Amino acid sequence: MGSAASMDDALQKSEGVWAAAWRRFKADRVGLASMLVVLGFLLLIVLSYSGLVAKGWQTEVGVPNAPPTFLGPKPPQAAGAIEVPTGPNVDLSDIDPLAPRYKEWEERAKQFQTTETVKAQTLPLGGDRLGRDVLEKTIKGTEISVFVGLAAAVVATTIGVLLGAFGGFFGGKIGDLLEWLYNVFESIPNILLIFAFAAVVGRGVESVVIILALTGWTGMYRQVRAEFIKHSSREYVRSAEAIGATRMSRMFRHILPNISHVVLVRMGLMVVAFIKAEVILSYLGLGVRVDQVSWGTMLAESQAELLLGHWWQLAAATLFMAVFVTAFSLMADALRDALDPKLRGLE
Repeated sequence: MGSAASMDDALQKSEGVWAAAWRRFKADRVGLASMLVVLGFLLLIVLSYSGLVAKGWQTEVGVPNAPPTFLGPKPPQAAGAIEVPTGPNVDLSDIDPLAPRYKEWEERAKQFQTTETVKAQTLPLGGDRLGRDVLEKTIKGTEISVFVGLAAAVVATTIGVLLGAFGGFFGGKIGDLLEWLYNVFESIPNILLIFAFAAVVGRGVESVVIILALTGWTGMYRQVRAEFIKHSSREYVRSAEAIGATRMSRMFRHILPNISHVVLVRMGLMVVAFIKAEVILSYLGLGVRVDQVSWGTMLAESQAELLLGHWWQLAAATLFMAVFVTAFSLMADALRDALDPKLRGLE
């Protein structure tokens, strides 16, 4: 009786797959810190989407290409106020299309001397070529770029996992059909495939997500298919079949949790790759619309600014991108280690 009771207690106290994985993940300090950074970015995205921060990213709040400052703008002369030539025969509009706005910018620079305006117009990361706050642009760009990367990765992962699971588990004609579809997508150069879909679906955030998902699922499919072929003949799957588990149960309740570390690592790589792809598409004019901002559009704008020595927009977009991509990659690696079945017997 005592041994039976102790066995029942042991069964009740035994951890499930996800509980054990979470315990191992919490023990990884780097992974946990990376997850907190990623969650911070996600919170920033929610605040930006709700309009609580970066609501006025399109507002021209400073002089063009205002340098970064934490102490408020300098007086007009030191802040780079525009000196407009005067005289009866002076007309700059013929040689400079921005000439009509010089007077407006000069007046705006003079207004920065008031205490209230100094408080409102402090630009920690400087201003862009139109005088917009680079910090607010970067936050808004983070919202769009991270959303594109995550959403496209989720959709591509869903497509790849479903097709790979069916192709690897069932095989036969279903597997042959899916292999044919995979080979069709793989036979076309990826960049040409992206341009073809972009020409059909147009520009915009949703369009970029669809384009990247429809062109990026093949790698996930190939890896998941191989894992399902390998696991479908293992003893734990055969045992589940012997006790009456359905095919769907064996696929998604038994095999999928045991290859979840592979899926997470591949998904983490896709998020990083899709963010880079968004940068390329936006640079080429096939990404987000002109009334939107992303890390890609900021990097495209900063190319011309660098020629004039204005580096802060490039630095802001690059810094935010580097921090998020690094944190997300480290978090994915930690999740892979926590979910890896090979590590469960080492505890």
